[in-house]
Amino acid sequence: MTRRKIPSFTALQIFEACARSESFTRAADEMALTQSAVCRQVANLEEFLGFALFARVKKRVVLTEAGREYAARISIHLEKIERDTLELMGNHGGGALELAVIPTFATQWLIPRLAGFKREHPEIQVNLSSNTGAFLFADSRFHAAIHSGKAPWPGAQGDWLLEEDAAVPLCSPALLRECLGKTQGIVVEDMMRLPLLHLQSRAEDWRHWFELHGSPHDVEAMAGAKHELFSMLIEAASAGLGAALAPKYMAHRQLALGSLLQIMPHSLPGQTGYWLAYPPERASHPAFSAFRAWLLTQAKMHQAAMQTPPAAAQN
Repeated sequence: MTRRKIPSFTALQIFEACARSESFTRAADEMALTQSAVCRQVANLEEFLGFALFARVKKRVVLTEAGREYAARISIHLEKIERDTLELMGNHGGGALELAVIPTFATQWLIPRLAGFKREHPEIQVNLSSNTGAFLFADSRFHAAIHSGKAPWPGAQGDWLLEEDAAVPLCSPALLRECLGKTQGIVVEDMMRLPLLHLQSRAEDWRHWFELHGSPHDVEAMAGAKHELFSMLIEAASAGLGAALAPKYMAHRQLALGSLLQIMPHSLPGQTGYWLAYPPERASHPAFSAFRAWLLTQAKMHQAAMQTPPAAAQN
């Protein structure tokens, strides 16, 4: 078997400390070594690499361009090794999952269900981080991601979770009374008397909604404040800043509290869906395999509940 072309781990730690402080003396103090030992390790590393990492300027050391680039890369890997080690120690070897998620989907759909997963698998820790864009798993700390789209994530394996629910018009009762003088019996044309809020990535949703329900408003329906996330959009609507179009489950808390009302049943069909994306080699990992099986079951239960007629659901 070919031996890996990797320098001494001790040398890498010392180099990273020197690069961070740009001082062999401070690095020696940090690593509890003599300055001569630090200099020797850096020299050995430079010999191994075949290029200089530092330029000696009088009594100071300054990173070369190559040294600066190498330090940035090594720092990422050392931080990841430390984080993985501490997480494994803190979780007593049970396993931790780093999951990139869409913020609103995570807060409104995933997190309320995670207590059930924790009861089934108390030994597995699920860490969630907001990330809305595609990335390469090899260049990140994430084991998997939940993303929205119409196809699996390029370069990764993907499981279809569920369709996005239809978006419904939502508004605070105070704004309805202020603008319309009523909170019930609202018709499509009444909506143009309300300020409209938009999701930045779907700025034409209201225009499509009016067109779908027989009342085209090309210009007027495009006016209004725009927000980056559904969570921001829903909070803005709840604060009385305007009416929003959003999947109903994303506003279930505000609807239950009465800070938002679903103005009418007229909806805009969901435009995308949610996927669980992960590198192929992650599929056989025990902790991820357990989470994946649980998540797919939760998604099936959600879809079944959405397809159940209201009358049947009450029986």
